[in-house]
Amino acid sequence: MRIPGRSLQVALAIALGGVFALAGSHTEDGLSPRQQAGQRVIYSYSGLTPPQSLLDRIRAGEAAGVIFFGENISDTAQISGVIAQLEDANAQSPVKAPLLLMTDQEGGQVRRLPGEPVLSEKQVAAAADPVAAATGAGTGAGQNLAGVGMNVNLAPVLGVYRADGDFLDRYGRSYSKDPALAGQLGKAFIGAQQQAGVAATAKHFPGLGAATASQNTDAAPVTLDVPLQTLRDVDEAPYAAAFSAGVKLVMVSWATYPALDPDRPAGLSPVVVRQELRQRLGFTGVTITDALEAGALQGNTGQRAVAAAAAGMDLILCSARDATQGDDAANALVAAVQSGQLDQNDFTAAVNRVSALRAALAH
Repeated sequence: MRIPGRSLQVALAIALGGVFALAGSHTEDGLSPRQQAGQRVIYSYSGLTPPQSLLDRIRAGEAAGVIFFGENISDTAQISGVIAQLEDANAQSPVKAPLLLMTDQEGGQVRRLPGEPVLSEKQVAAAADPVAAATGAGTGAGQNLAGVGMNVNLAPVLGVYRADGDFLDRYGRSYSKDPALAGQLGKAFIGAQQQAGVAATAKHFPGLGAATASQNTDAAPVTLDVPLQTLRDVDEAPYAAAFSAGVKLVMVSWATYPALDPDRPAGLSPVVVRQELRQRLGFTGVTITDALEAGALQGNTGQRAVAAAAAGMDLILCSARDATQGDDAANALVAAVQSGQLDQNDFTAAVNRVSALRAALAH
């Protein structure tokens, strides 16, 4: 999204503590309740053509962005055209900042766009010069996504796998069993990709490296009973490297980690999000959920969205390929703020973090 002269205005609005006072005096930050809630929701859709309802939401300033899957992409020309259509709708929005346009372009088997990065994380680590390979993968991912108009990559995975063929290793989605190497290569990927203008996402905090081949949070609840010291020394260690590289987003896992919170999946746990990630490790960027429709969670879309927001998650990832899922999440957030279930100041702080990210991606 290129909006000449607007990025400075947006940056100043954020610096002055507002979201953007551009939409009329609906609330103290200039956004209506539905617009404010929309700043925390990532939408998805099925097929090759975005529905009119999604374009309308974007035009109204009621969506933060869109995630793309393989079924949304036939080739680079087609998805570039879709993104131009979304950006045209966004240009008419009262929220003058780029949409967050994202996909999972990890490398290897997990790619939504053809082309770079061709190597999986495991292949990167096996290269003669792993740091150079990770840097090349990050540059390739950034250039590939930016080339079609996307600005966020839901990568790299920073899980430290335990056994050959386990959940992450079977698809080559972990750099190493060595947390130091995983952190070093993740940092190289992140730095190179963000240099290309595409925000990186470290995932899935505090790590899915201990998951066995059958433990998939997309399908069912997963408990990773890792001792606290191991969790911090091994699983969380690569995130410190990612933070030193200035990673823009962190995706939080839907697994449950009894050492931190025995009762809730990480992405629904204030202990994990607010205490472990924010306070102990000092992450100040944007948090994003994993897929809101995951089998690891209970309750309906609205209940899940509100629980994630209450835990401290900034962006709610509605990736069921159904635009109504995003509407259900946003409407539930509005109701939760109005009822006092969610604190308005905390809600606005999350919106401001997302707004700062969007402003930083303006070019």
